[in-house]
Amino acid sequence: MNIPRHIGIIMDGNGRWAKKRGLPRTAGHRAGTDATRTIVRACGELRISYLTIYTFSTENWKRPRIEVRMLMDLLVEMVQREIDNLHENNVRLRVIGDLSKLPPKTRTALEDGIKRLDGNTGLTLNLAISYGGRAEIVAAARRIAEEAIRNPSILDGLDEKTFGGYLYTKDIPDPELIIRTGGDSRISNFLLWQSAYAELYITDVLWPDFDKAEMVKAIEDFNRRDRRFGKVKES
Repeated sequence: MNIPRHIGIIMDGNGRWAKKRGLPRTAGHRAGTDATRTIVRACGELRISYLTIYTFSTENWKRPRIEVRMLMDLLVEMVQREIDNLHENNVRLRVIGDLSKLPPKTRTALEDGIKRLDGNTGLTLNLAISYGGRAEIVAAARRIAEEAIRNPSILDGLDEKTFGGYLYTKDIPDPELIIRTGGDSRISNFLLWQSAYAELYITDVLWPDFDKAEMVKAIEDFNRRDRRFGKVKES
């Protein structure tokens, strides 16, 4: 089986999972962290090199304040609880997004986790937090413009590869497969530049119910795709 080097996941369905069980949304988010732990472990077992999960979008700041606060606290709890297990499994942690908006406690926990796992060489786990694909592209364009004011000649060599060097993911490959749980068929501002040629896999399975078996289904579906990258298939 051909294993994608980089998989992105839009985790959706925590709230619906809780509602179906007559539970508060917070219970769905906690169940979602259990699913995240399961999938991180599965990716390590499947020898996937990079996993990027859409943890908290720029749009999620518009949610009720109490839910946002709970999600920020849950991030702290998850990192502190899982850090030893991630280290034992040789996982490296990264975060992409506008971290300046995070509460100090959340940002500190993430930075401590990144530092603790920095020397690991297995799966790279990218948490997309306070992340939006459009905002990422705008931020990259702004940095290029600022540099061009000082050195206009950099525009002469500006191409797609150079532009990609200004993105959060500048030193990792683009995702080959993007999975969305919960059944909605949209990209939701996730890795807009990087997903240009990613295969999309939509499943009705809600995120708390997504496990290794479901991950394998997605990879099997990926293996059935005809990836031509705009070229004509040879006879």
